[in-house]
Amino acid sequence: MAYTPKSAQSFISQQQAQLHERLPFSDTQDLEDAMRGLVARRVPSAVTDDDGAVVWDNDTYTFLQGDAPDTVNPSLWRQSQLVAEQGLFEVAEGIYQVRGFDLSNITFIEGGAGVLVIDPLISTETAAAALALYREHRGERAVTGVIYTHSHVDHFGGVKGVTSQEDVDAGRVPVIAPEDFTEHAVAENVYAGTAMGRRAAYMYGAALARGPRGQVGAGLGQTTSTGTVTLIPPTLTITTTGQEEVVDGVRMVFQMAPDTEAPAELLIHFPDLRALCTAEDATHTLHNLLTLRGAVVRDPHAWSHALTETIDLFGAGTDVAFASHHWPTWGQERVVQFLETQRDLYGYLHDQCLRLINKGWTGIEIAEHLKLPPALENAWNTHGYYGSVSHNLKAIYQRYMGWFDGNPAHLWQHPPLEAGRRYVEFMGGADAVVDKARGSFEAGDYRWAAEVLNHVVFAQPDHAAGRELLADTYEQLGYGAENGTWRNFYLSGATELREGQFGTPTVTAAPDIIAHLTPTMLFDAIAIQIDGPRAWEERLSIDIHLTDVDENYRLRLNNGVLSYTAASQSTAADATLTTTVRALSALAVEGLTPQGLERAGVQVEGDASVLSRLTAVLDPGDQNFPIVTP
Repeated sequence: MAYTPKSAQSFISQQQAQLHERLPFSDTQDLEDAMRGLVARRVPSAVTDDDGAVVWDNDTYTFLQGDAPDTVNPSLWRQSQLVAEQGLFEVAEGIYQVRGFDLSNITFIEGGAGVLVIDPLISTETAAAALALYREHRGERAVTGVIYTHSHVDHFGGVKGVTSQEDVDAGRVPVIAPEDFTEHAVAENVYAGTAMGRRAAYMYGAALARGPRGQVGAGLGQTTSTGTVTLIPPTLTITTTGQEEVVDGVRMVFQMAPDTEAPAELLIHFPDLRALCTAEDATHTLHNLLTLRGAVVRDPHAWSHALTETIDLFGAGTDVAFASHHWPTWGQERVVQFLETQRDLYGYLHDQCLRLINKGWTGIEIAEHLKLPPALENAWNTHGYYGSVSHNLKAIYQRYMGWFDGNPAHLWQHPPLEAGRRYVEFMGGADAVVDKARGSFEAGDYRWAAEVLNHVVFAQPDHAAGRELLADTYEQLGYGAENGTWRNFYLSGATELREGQFGTPTVTAAPDIIAHLTPTMLFDAIAIQIDGPRAWEERLSIDIHLTDVDENYRLRLNNGVLSYTAASQSTAADATLTTTVRALSALAVEGLTPQGLERAGVQVEGDASVLSRLTAVLDPGDQNFPIVTP
């Protein structure tokens, strides 16, 4: 039976009331902008897959009405109300967006013969539904081009919902993306994809019930769709800032912004329309420098400088700025002010964090101490609905200084389970710790209650009172969080403590993405899965001949490491696989079994048993690994 969430404690209710008084809720400009240009909504909003399963339903957020309840931070409630607005919107003449159909926005730029699509959402189903809504009100325009602004799955995964591989291959639909797009898009979803996907379930609250005591949004968008993820590689690569392209009569000038919000990212100016697509580098929130699901730390210094360049290049020639999330900003002066505020936000965090690093402060100390200046704090678009000042400052520290804070006591700490046992023993046993933690909980010191109760749960996972009080603590921390992803993490942790693990609802390492692994990326993906200790004594070699590109690789398993080389070899391998690049990538789905090889169309010569020996030492990831328990 599902657990009924509890009420907000008085400490949280008081915090919410104080925030409501302190923050500028009388400023309704964002509401006006979020509703401007509404053409039509999708009614009902639910989107289903071919089997009838719901992959997206924005109607589950209809509870976001009126003032915030005391179980939701009023600032996050306001943001969620804005982000939950769904439908087709006119941004400017010839520019339309469908918002509220996925975590991200899809944008349509009308050309001479058809329409260009920017960032086709996560799932084919939601992208197709958005295109259908656009066509219902703007006519049956053919898709004449697709643009990926960057390499995150919510900006390309639904591409086959708006076009087909056949139309792209025939040259009817160019696909435009920044340099190195495919490598980063595929690698992020495969290499650490299992761990990222499991943590993303917490980050987006995918398994949480929608409602004032559950999931209310994720700040950047409401949540992720759960449909079919696809990928069509780019046919036109943007490599330099200032590169100009014309597709279907639409003139575009590109700005390269690598290593900002994504490792491969670009912004787009439409000079004839006086419009700017800021991709995900300028949105109505403080973004992540390190996502809670995990990623490589982003560079706030490069991000800030990229936005300065955006202002210099396009500020004077822009009357509307729109992004791949949230709502547009209109008016040349307002656009520049918005870009300057976003620029200063990342620049301030970067520079001030380094200032304090060089005074000996640690990441956690900086995160606790550093505040934004009033001019930034009072701008709604700088609030930490998706990223946060706290975890972004820790990310900057990590980027420059790594995991170690210089204190020798932190150099060789016990892992959580062993540390938990020792803490609990030192503090008088689990029952005594829970009693003391209950006092902290009742005093409103939820951060400390979470710290000590976490030790109890790791020391004694079956301690019912400890689990329940930790769940209650996470619940209150979630209620108080302004950050949508923090709220989802806390409430997801409470849910799993009470009801068990819910796994990974959305898996982005889809077959269509895996199919675009290059040979070397595939070899890396296999090497990551080698169980080193089990493979210590194994020795084998495999040659791979790719007939369509006339390439040869030698794979060796030795000392628990799978290595590869393209150099010519003087000795024969144990076995040789002859195939094509596309068939080789199919092995990531089909497997190295005789049946998998046959289905993939791979020819085997030599000792075929080496493939089963290799398979025997593979240790794939676990999409349901524990997070809040050992």
